Amino acid sequence: MKSIYEQALGADFGKLHPRIQQRFGFSSCDRKASIGHGVMKQIWYSKWALLPLFLGTFRHIMFPNGGRNIPFTIENYAYVDPSGRETVTWVRKFEFPRIVRHFDATMVFSKRRQAIVDYLGNKQHLAVDLELSVTPNGGLRICSGEQRFYEGKLQFIFPSLLTGFADVCEWYDDEQACYRITVQVRNKLLGTVFRYEGAFQASFITTDEEAIPIGIKPLRSESRE
Repeated sequence: MKSIYEQALGADFGKLHPRIQQRFGFSSCDRKASIGHGVMKQIWYSKWALLPLFLGTFRHIMFPNGGRNIPFTIENYAYVDPSGRETVTWVRKFEFPRIVRHFDATMVFSKRRQAIVDYLGNKQHLAVDLELSVTPNGGLRICSGEQRFYEGKLQFIFPSLLTGFADVCEWYDDEQACYRITVQVRNKLLGTVFRYEGAFQASFITTDEEAIPIGIKPLRSESRE
């Protein structure tokens, strides 16, 4: 089975750097996971966005903390969710001096939308459309689009002025022999509200769904895309 990223990129997947293909080329059938350890050179947030970022900490969606040289981990496991969809976790932990912050997400390939849908946080209340492309250096660029909220019978599309649009770039630095990542979240009115940049090493382990550690999968699963 092709990974969700290969399904989304199609033939362009072959244009990715080989190390990026390795990072994003496995599915649940491969029984593999990617575990990254590294340092964020800088994490920054806008004071104007303090309240929404603080509220996001309760659901593992961004956070109002900043600093330099922050250790972090990123865990990508592939599994099939309760709705039968191929899913990949993005569990990020940032080790600040006095607290560990989380930024979690799960991505699925939506056959109906023919694109990847990203569920932000640990309860999958926010569903975000993603657009993937290959950068000139063989990296993967991920840009977010429409955002939808689901809670019980409640569902609505967030007005664009009230949301943050993410621009994520991950590539492999051959010279330094490491993965690099930059993330920037912008709001149409406030400008940049959150960003970070860093580097990491990734190891690839053999696993299966029963062996996925507690705390990696979301607390609830949302079938609406």
